[in-house]
Amino acid sequence: MNKHAKADKHAREQAFGIDIGGSGIKGAPVDLRTGEFSADRLRIPTPQPATPGAVADTVAQIVDSFGLDHDVPIGVTFPAVILHGVAQSAANVDQSWIGTNVEKAVHATTDRTVLAVNDADAAGYAEVLYGAARDVRGVVLVVTLGTGIGSALVVDGVLVPNTELGHLEIDGHDAESRAAESVRDREGLDWGQWAARLQRYFSVVENLFWPDLIVVGGGVSKDHAKFLPLLDLRTPIVPAGLRNAAGIVGAAALAARGTRLD
Repeated sequence: MNKHAKADKHAREQAFGIDIGGSGIKGAPVDLRTGEFSADRLRIPTPQPATPGAVADTVAQIVDSFGLDHDVPIGVTFPAVILHGVAQSAANVDQSWIGTNVEKAVHATTDRTVLAVNDADAAGYAEVLYGAARDVRGVVLVVTLGTGIGSALVVDGVLVPNTELGHLEIDGHDAESRAAESVRDREGLDWGQWAARLQRYFSVVENLFWPDLIVVGGGVSKDHAKFLPLLDLRTPIVPAGLRNAAGIVGAAALAARGTRLD
């Protein structure tokens, strides 16, 4: 199917997800029955500088290319803490986003109802609905390992937003400064050395939250067999299932449910 193919028009079965990142902005319509894209994803490089106006214009370009009905809900992931639709931080985008209402900025260029969500929260929510944590009751913690450590906490299907558990102070250090995947690369750690740092991190987290399941995402999750078996936790820990699709899918699903995150 062409990436510009007109989406199937079922308002209650479809929503549109946008994943805003520092290098690229990606979007696709999502079939909410399956959690799969109903047309090929479109990616456009993030404008530089990544100011609110420039990013919102790019989002509108992606949305408009799919010929969506006007009532199809739009969900947008953003690399920041999001409160009441407003960015409280900004990672890999222009600092002028801080204090900007993401939902209003995107609405201004798309003329659509928009829900904005932290990128890790969107990915975690998608894993609960369609991925590795599907049908798991209780407390699910999804942790993404990459440049930093992102987290999403979902309790009986309800997202607890903006947990920022990568910034827990452990042994006098910001956790992600010791255990992020980027640190493994930068310090040349082998899988065993890195797993020892992850062991300390996940041990603290499970003692604080007592989750029923931990899901590990991020690009390094494709190598899960090299480090997850080295961890000794009481909590089951598994690799993420949706990989790079998770942010788009989670944002779309949250928008379709009209979920407010504040």
